[in-house]
Amino acid sequence: MSAARVLVVEHEDGTGPAQVGERLAGQGLDIDLCRPWAGDELPSTLDGHDGLLVLGGSMGPYDDERAPWLPAVCDLLRQAVARDVPTLGICLGMELLTVACGGEVRHAALPEVGLIELTPLQEAAKDRLFEPFSDSGRWLRAVQWHWEETGTLPEGAVPLVTSERCAHQAYRIGTSVWGVQFHPEVLAGDIRTWGASDVGPLHELGLDPAGVVAEVDREETALRELWGAFAEQWGSIVADHRSAEARPSA
Repeated sequence: MSAARVLVVEHEDGTGPAQVGERLAGQGLDIDLCRPWAGDELPSTLDGHDGLLVLGGSMGPYDDERAPWLPAVCDLLRQAVARDVPTLGICLGMELLTVACGGEVRHAALPEVGLIELTPLQEAAKDRLFEPFSDSGRWLRAVQWHWEETGTLPEGAVPLVTSERCAHQAYRIGTSVWGVQFHPEVLAGDIRTWGASDVGPLHELGLDPAGVVAEVDREETALRELWGAFAEQWGSIVADHRSAEARPSA
């Protein structure tokens, strides 16, 4: 049987799949990286793909003029929900999932940037993706970089993770579609350019860009271990889906 194939949607330069992509490739999954910002054409369906990974970006989920491919991404996300295809939407990816499925995204009253503590909710302990990471005594922090947030969840969405400033850090639709507001894919090297490009906005929040990067750098080993394992957990779900789809019906 051929390897499971994941469609990865990248919205702009410098926002690639990073360590999530590395872990998926390490599991033997095929990565089909689509960069519509660079002229790549998005597929119109998920046929031929066993998973969908939608990454972040500096645009918002309603910025169709700036990123005219966003409606097509929303259509793919709706297809994933309808077919229960393993999906992970990260930051903007989660916001697009929210909008695609009838929820609402708003400007965050308290934007989150840097290393932020996460709190798993009760449902996380029963969730296929988050269960291994839901122990309340476990170190659970992640990189954040968002000025928008999900204000109203899509109908039927199951909240899984929260934080002090952002109520909806992660949720699931169906059994296999997840959105996360945080960035499991990035480490200090990945966000160094983000800090350089967002100097003004970070200063407005009272943050020093170099300090934000340095804090992430200090926790790099723990972040790599935690979110690398998270990526592999999602990769296993994609591979299991592939195996189930390939299994002949009785």
